[in-house]
Amino acid sequence: QVPLVESGGGLVQAGGSLRLSCAASTVTFRGNNMGWFRQAPGKEREFVAAMNWSGDITDYAGSVKGRFTISRDNAKNTVYLQMNSLKPEDTAVYYCAADTLRRTLVKDVNYDYWGQGTQVTVSS
Repeated sequence: QVPLVESGGGLVQAGGSLRLSCAASTVTFRGNNMGWFRQAPGKEREFVAAMNWSGDITDYAGSVKGRFTISRDNAKNTVYLQMNSLKPEDTAVYYCAADTLRRTLVKDVNYDYWGQGTQVTVSS
């Protein structure tokens, strides 16, 4: 069973919206911190947003704060990333990740499981 599967990426015009979904297994979702990261061509992978295991703590990169919202549906073992007011600089492959040890939300090295990524392209 694939631990994490992202979907919802695509091509959108600047100012538009997309909602990414990450379907997880029980092992990779229940009781775990969940995060979204992205990597643009030629750039390092960077933190986008994360939510702790209980859903009461969230963190966002400054570049997306106020535009992106992370949420989780425990009944569906799914985490979402609602992306509004998209900009060309948001273009990247977006990855979902799970941290089974509930460590610091923003550090990618803390995440044990990763999805395959979904491409988001924002045209100007």
